[in-house]
Amino acid sequence: MDNINIRPVTKNDIPQLLDLMCQYIVDFYKRPRPSKDSLSNLVNNLIDNPREGLQFVAEKDNELIGFATLYFTYSTLNVKRQAILNDLFVIPEMRRKKIGERLFLTCLSYIRENNFVGMVWETAKDNYVAQSLYKKMGGIQSEWIHYEIN
Repeated sequence: MDNINIRPVTKNDIPQLLDLMCQYIVDFYKRPRPSKDSLSNLVNNLIDNPREGLQFVAEKDNELIGFATLYFTYSTLNVKRQAILNDLFVIPEMRRKKIGERLFLTCLSYIRENNFVGMVWETAKDNYVAQSLYKKMGGIQSEWIHYEIN
């Protein structure tokens, strides 16, 4: 798919990106729809504060068809910055065209070029398609156990 462009998000992308993010949040993960303002504030914060994280988009014919979000933190054990791949989404009709792979590899290139210790991510236990992609990309299951609290 040579006509797919992977690039960092710009402010001009926000209207289309918000729609993609809602598809990801509401349609894919079945979570409540966030307010347009809160989602817009999140995207603008990343654009305005690139030390906190960044987003990449996949674009075809001036239409956004996917996105990936990296958030940045630190690893005390490695005394370096670390990236969290928080989101990787491609619209259903464009899946199985290696766009997810290209978004992933763009994120990986970014962290390597910017001397991060590595990139971590998680996916749902039943998201076998994503698990297959991550294994193909060289991802390994961590020795760490993930916990969360709400």
